[in-house]
Amino acid sequence: MKTDLDSARDYSQQIAENIRDAIISGDLPVDGRLPSEADLATRFNVSRPTVREALKRLAAQNLIRTQRGATGGAFVTRPSFEQAQEHMVTTATLLLSMNTVDFETAVEARFALERACLPLACARRTPAHLASMRAEIARQGTDGLTDEEFCASDVAFHRALVDATGNPVLSWHMAGAVEAMQPLMNMITFTARSRAQITDLHQALATALAEGDLTAANAAMDALASYTLDLGGEIRARRSARPTSRPGATG
Repeated sequence: MKTDLDSARDYSQQIAENIRDAIISGDLPVDGRLPSEADLATRFNVSRPTVREALKRLAAQNLIRTQRGATGGAFVTRPSFEQAQEHMVTTATLLLSMNTVDFETAVEARFALERACLPLACARRTPAHLASMRAEIARQGTDGLTDEEFCASDVAFHRALVDATGNPVLSWHMAGAVEAMQPLMNMITFTARSRAQITDLHQALATALAEGDLTAANAAMDALASYTLDLGGEIRARRSARPTSRPGATG
């Protein structure tokens, strides 16, 4: 573990980076105990509060966990794909909401990524995956479903489609596309979309996967992507058509 720090950079961040690199390289094994705060402070020639801040950074990334008591301390944790997905969704949501990414770019990225899942999903889908997708299709046709509930069901449907690949690494990578990009798209298109049309396209996707028909699955995904782009264009046209108020004008 490197202990030389750059005085021009935040010490706690550098310590966290050094410990993280040691975890990734295997120098600090899973479930292994980290040196004590006092030991780390001595190694890096910093105060214990600085070390404590570095450990907080690592804990926030689910790289370490802390235990109290005589046998306590900081230990290297084994992050799960579920935990990693949470971070992926949060990061993707922040990137999309805080940076200038136009609707078409987001749609292009999301559907390009999801199309890549179709060959594996057609080959590996299980009855449980198909049952999850069909349950969401049934839910989407329920009377009185709010926009938020329809959006949640929409996300759950595509989550099941991605999980049907049977590849946890792919599911992790797709978390940002499905659970971050899709809700943001729904926020833009919900006033113009036809729930019935979306549900029909979901049904076509589920049927294609059940039959292992990749050609039909790609056709349904292409239709869904095209419909989503059309909705974005319709919303933009509506906004452009709105009359702009003149300064000083009264209602």
